[in-house]
Amino acid sequence: MSYIRYDCPHPPSGRRLSPTPLPPCHRAPLPDDDLVAPAAGSAPAPSFSPLYQQIKTLILRSLQSGEWKPGEAIPSEVELATRFRVSQGTVRKAIDELAAENLLLRRQGKGTFVATHSERQVQYRFLRLKPDLGDLDSEGPAQRHIIDCRRLRASADVARALGLRSGDMVVQVRRVLAFQGVPTILEDLWLPGQAFKGLSAEALADYPGPTYALFEEEFGVRMVRAEERIRAVAADAAQAALLDVAAGTPLLSVERIAYTYNDTPMELRRGLYRTDSHHYHNELS
Repeated sequence: MSYIRYDCPHPPSGRRLSPTPLPPCHRAPLPDDDLVAPAAGSAPAPSFSPLYQQIKTLILRSLQSGEWKPGEAIPSEVELATRFRVSQGTVRKAIDELAAENLLLRRQGKGTFVATHSERQVQYRFLRLKPDLGDLDSEGPAQRHIIDCRRLRASADVARALGLRSGDMVVQVRRVLAFQGVPTILEDLWLPGQAFKGLSAEALADYPGPTYALFEEEFGVRMVRAEERIRAVAADAAQAALLDVAAGTPLLSVERIAYTYNDTPMELRRGLYRTDSHHYHNELS
């Protein structure tokens, strides 16, 4: 705590104070005078982010509001600099971060575009299962077999993961993904029922591109990040039959929560992966 020192005249020891009015006291600041602790209950001092981070937030708001759709070009750096009344370098730094986060995509000589899961660079962003030989492009797109797609009331754990109330409506999808004819992934997906009205097994089976691209185009939901939990499990009889392996075969269990803008959870996905010809691959930096 800082204290305030006052330079006031004091009478010599043993003398009584004079009735003459004393001159006003003058405040002498202490060396740490600017470190006075705030009063109890007062609001904390505001924190300030760098200017480019503020511009990044404004661009994110425009993406979230749908001002620029997935696949569309955003205004040029010069236009954005004029719009936000900042330097072009500040805008460029904000865009660089959004591009590094796979939210924007730069195209040489063409401009900057809103990233979409239809793009080859982005469509496998959340799929970490890689073939032991070759890559995902060499083995071709996954063949999807939709086992079930239905609307039901969310259980407590599903509601908690999706930020819903227990009993709210969700869409549950169960499917098998096969690569080169070999069933490799068994997945269960849960999606908020309000956001995915009209989703059907036929739509999921017939859409030619990635499922997340379908979510973008048909429902306006763009997944921008995901969190995963991974553990090893043994296949039970029903799972083994769907994946064409023996009961008790070791599988990789991957639980993913995918988020749209503003950290809103929009999908809970639980997958079981065969690893006899594939492996989980992640790059850390």
